Amino acid sequence: MREADQRAVALGYPSLVLMDAAGRRTAKRLLQHFPGRKIVVLCGKGNNGGDGLVAARWLAHWGHEVSVYAADGQEGDAAIARQALRAHGLNLEALAAWRPEAHTVVLDALFGTGLRGPLEGFYAELVERINQSGLPVVAVDLPSGLPYQPHVRADLTVALAGLKHEHLFYPHRAACGRILLDSIGMPPQALENPQLPELLAHNSLSPLLPVRPGNAHKGSVGRVLVVGGYHSYTGAPSLAALGAYRSGAGLVTVAYPADCDLQPPLEAVRLPLFEWNTANLQTARAEAVAVGMGAGEGGVEAALAALGLALPTVLDADALHERVLQAYARAGRPTILTPHPGEASRLMGVPSEQIARFPLEAAQSLAQRYPGLVVVLKGGPTVLAWRPPGSSEARLAVNSTGNPQMATGGMGDVLAGVMAALLAAGLSAWDAARLGVYLHGLAGDLARKTGLLAHEVAHALPTALEQLQGAQVRDFWEPGYDGPPATARSSPASTEGHRPQ
Repeated sequence: MREADQRAVALGYPSLVLMDAAGRRTAKRLLQHFPGRKIVVLCGKGNNGGDGLVAARWLAHWGHEVSVYAADGQEGDAAIARQALRAHGLNLEALAAWRPEAHTVVLDALFGTGLRGPLEGFYAELVERINQSGLPVVAVDLPSGLPYQPHVRADLTVALAGLKHEHLFYPHRAACGRILLDSIGMPPQALENPQLPELLAHNSLSPLLPVRPGNAHKGSVGRVLVVGGYHSYTGAPSLAALGAYRSGAGLVTVAYPADCDLQPPLEAVRLPLFEWNTANLQTARAEAVAVGMGAGEGGVEAALAALGLALPTVLDADALHERVLQAYARAGRPTILTPHPGEASRLMGVPSEQIARFPLEAAQSLAQRYPGLVVVLKGGPTVLAWRPPGSSEARLAVNSTGNPQMATGGMGDVLAGVMAALLAAGLSAWDAARLGVYLHGLAGDLARKTGLLAHEVAHALPTALEQLQGAQVRDFWEPGYDGPPATARSSPASTEGHRPQ
């Protein structure tokens, strides 16, 4: 965001106007969600603190009881904001003088995106005091201290101008509480940055949904071949088949070892095989393949046999081996690979903890390692990367659906089936991966509960498809409210029920 601020200023947009808009918007959001409370504003000396000083000025102007505790040493726009606050007759007290007081709400404006290391000393103690107070906390742009420890645990975060990394990725996202995304009037050109990852959202993905003509039949809307199964992993291929059917596939065939007691969905065609080879798999009529789910020791052999079909393919689980991925990269067929951090760790030779900490970098590295293959690195959230043929740079995307209750066995199998169904419907590998990941997460959000099972997510997929098609999806962040400012006598209505645009 610092670069966006600089671009806005370079375009002739005064930085002081941005600060005033940020503070005013934050003040309105606080009143919207915590009306009738005394307000305490804690301000650092940087621009985040300046935003807090502006918010305090507007809150006082609207007739609310406000106490301001601020660090010394503001410069530039923040110093001007401090002067303006004094002109309104508000006294500023030292941060060290703040003590929690019942029936107040805390506005955290200590630190924003410019933090370069963990908080120490006084500020670390102050953050712990905020967290232990039990008071509701509203954070300006980011809870202070993120992405490090310690950090403020906010009840509400007002994300200004755009979502940041910490708003999207766990565990930092959990510290933000409810997230409101609000405009501060920044010129659109200042926010344009093609190097940033795409954030998967309903308005950009709904046009990708396959359309069924009135004369559709099971052979015209996408046929999927699921290849997998092993003695101890008989459920995985069945879940993939269920995911494919629930995502719109017209016909699903499940190929599995003949000596496995595998029970595919009733609607699936069974193809028990004594050997993994292309000739055997060719007996199934399909437009896309999902291979590797529960394949065990036969994963490599099954994947290489599927390669001979020359069909768009999803490589999952036991198919994710270096020999397989290099072969598919050389073949140049539309292919999606779906590692979780443990599988990515094995492929890259780095600890899984490092991959979980830096998922975008890991996905980009895998995309560079296997050019032309779409990487779906599963996690919280799932990230995608793809280096198109002839390009030296990878495209990146971050999913915005899904939840921690989906961390259970079989979820990845369902996802593989979803993406295979979309490939069979004619989508490109990049589009099938983006839409598939989003729909899978959305189904998980619709079915969210403690003890959520993979097949329950699969059964929620038709509702997810209908909601996406009918523009009924709500993002995890909430839109800002543009009604009149609240006064000490009234508060604006809640944004509950408003759908982000």
